[in-house]
Amino acid sequence: MRDLRAVLVACGLVAVAIVGVQAALPTFWQVSTEAEFLQGDIEDVSIDAYGRLTLGPGVTPRYESSAPFLWALASAPDGSVFVGSGNEGQVYRIDADGNGTVFFDADELEVHAIAPAPGGGLYVATSPDGQIYKVDETGTGQTFFDPEDRYIWSLAVDADGNVFAGTGDTGVVYKISPDGQGAPFYRTKATHVMTLAFDGEGRLLAGTASPGRVFQIDGSGRPFVLLDSPFDEIHTVRVRADGEIYVAAVRGRATPTQAPTPAPAQTPAPVQQTASVSTDVSITIVSGGASTSQSTSQPAQGSGQGPGAGAVYRILPNGAWDLIWQMDQDAPYDLAFENGGSVMVATGNEGKIYRLSGEPMLPTLVARAPVQQVTALLSDGNAGVQFATSNPGKLFRLSADRAERGTYTSDVRDAQASAAWGAIKWAAQVPDGARLGIATRSGNTETPDETWSEWSPSYANAAGSTIVSPRARYLQWRAVLTGSSAGAPVLTSVTAAYLPRNTRPRVTDITIHPPGTVFQRPFPTGDPGIAGFEGDTPDQRAAAQSQGGQVSSTSAPSLGRQDYQKGLLTFVWRAEDTDQDELRYDVQYRREGDTAWKPLRRELAESLLVWDTTSVPNGRYTIQVVASDVPSNAPDTVLTATMESTTFEIDNTPPSLTVTAVRREGDSTVIAFDVRDEDSAIQKAEYSMDGDRWHAVYPTDGIADSRTEAFELTLDAETAAGVVIRVTDALSNTTSARGDVPTTTRP
Repeated sequence: MRDLRAVLVACGLVAVAIVGVQAALPTFWQVSTEAEFLQGDIEDVSIDAYGRLTLGPGVTPRYESSAPFLWALASAPDGSVFVGSGNEGQVYRIDADGNGTVFFDADELEVHAIAPAPGGGLYVATSPDGQIYKVDETGTGQTFFDPEDRYIWSLAVDADGNVFAGTGDTGVVYKISPDGQGAPFYRTKATHVMTLAFDGEGRLLAGTASPGRVFQIDGSGRPFVLLDSPFDEIHTVRVRADGEIYVAAVRGRATPTQAPTPAPAQTPAPVQQTASVSTDVSITIVSGGASTSQSTSQPAQGSGQGPGAGAVYRILPNGAWDLIWQMDQDAPYDLAFENGGSVMVATGNEGKIYRLSGEPMLPTLVARAPVQQVTALLSDGNAGVQFATSNPGKLFRLSADRAERGTYTSDVRDAQASAAWGAIKWAAQVPDGARLGIATRSGNTETPDETWSEWSPSYANAAGSTIVSPRARYLQWRAVLTGSSAGAPVLTSVTAAYLPRNTRPRVTDITIHPPGTVFQRPFPTGDPGIAGFEGDTPDQRAAAQSQGGQVSSTSAPSLGRQDYQKGLLTFVWRAEDTDQDELRYDVQYRREGDTAWKPLRRELAESLLVWDTTSVPNGRYTIQVVASDVPSNAPDTVLTATMESTTFEIDNTPPSLTVTAVRREGDSTVIAFDVRDEDSAIQKAEYSMDGDRWHAVYPTDGIADSRTEAFELTLDAETAAGVVIRVTDALSNTTSARGDVPTTTRP
């Protein structure tokens, strides 16, 4: 099954002994809703829409065929059951004792529909190269009707012995007289006629594919559309004794395992086939359609965002219809009625059978067979319901009585790491004489196998019993229900606590922003603070000293508008912890050539730091971020992770600028100057005339890339007076000088 994992992170402590390295907070695995219970496996147990688990009807195997697909069921007067199969085109006859024989073997590969013939015998519809055979009581068959259509999906026989056949790929309904003379009765303009039945007044009902519609056709062949669904295919139409029509619709058509037929790629599946779907079940119960139906919210609901994998509709005798159940994943194959009026729904692809009952109708999972698809249902009266399956092809009986004993096996819980198990508790009602046993097992493989521990003895205390299964990564629990004359146990929730092993956090990257780049705190009050920086900037310290006071700022976890503050350097890093532990950070630094780390900041809650680099000498530095999960773990279980940054320059000293010569060359003045920086490369030189805009000056070697550069600036002799030269190093330190006389400017 696809895992639908519901993880509830608790705030309390679990009362177990902890051995080794573990996270400090427990996780509680709770199963209490229908969707959560449906993740497990059931045996003679039912699950209703309110998430209640109790004993269900017993499932008894009756016959196992050699065919992979069993498509259709029909009862015989002596209590035997006929079963249409594929891929060998055979009809089996299974007697009341479960003994089966091949009753009829057709030339075609698939028997998609069968129907009892008046006076005895059986009509058998086959595909491809569709034919209808009439088979007598001895199993001898002869061709009864041979249309041009490739597929015959459905059969229905009226009170006068006329046979109606639904076909594809042309979507024609044929009417064949008892002597085998047939002709088109109605052309549906759909691609396939998948199912046929008669309503309470004897009118023919036809369910089609592409599009998914239900037609009501009177004796003259005049049609009326009772239901135009948004689904691709009307899979099954069944009429209850009170005249209500129930319809199974599916979203797409695909064989459970593609049969080796010469069908085209888009050929629909046989009557009891459906789209390939996963087994997670989510249910929607709504009302709609004709007349004044109203929406009704129920405990089990699906997405409600359009057609899911399948749905069950109800059409009332007055023509109004309701969408009574919609499934997002499982899809309905067939429908049958129980004596009390409830509706049984066969589904795939996990072999589940549901019961719809009540008003409004709510679903209860009543059985699950060890197969992929339950393809056909046959009401057995007081004896229950017989059902045929595919992948593999088997016949079962679903008893009308409650089973005496049933088992529910939960999904496998993945703790993501070796875990210490805590307590398991459950909520249940157990009548006098009934019993409910909860046991666990554990292992280190995703699928339970012989390497797992044995099932534990049943736990005694429903309010909380310590799990005795060995420490491991995976856990599973099992409930065994035993009924009594007073009733059956009802289990409503199971909760298991565990403490996963603590995993080490990771620092994944460190970003060093350009020198002076800072970020204001968002939504500041007063002067905007700098995110990630504690203390005063150099400018603030100077202002505070001049005012005789102190200026402070507070940190904030997010970044605001970008700003510039000389002397500050911003670091931002990312860290992760698979346990979702809260992290704290220590930041250390080291100058190039040193071997020891020096602390820069401790116990940071944010992954952000702004460093006032004027507090250290110029040079090349590296920082190291140490991430710790100390807030979420006991001191002896804390884990840390480190990461070093790339090397970066700290340089808060402007370069020196020396005007070495000012000379006349004709009508021009040439100003020669040298620039030197002890710690970083020269980035650029500029000049401005009388406060006008700045113009770039290039070094004499053409590239500003070293700590010493020579420049020559040529100007008109008349405009050279008053020129100002400005130079900037790679870390944005700047100095300037006038260019009229030789001079040296230093910080």
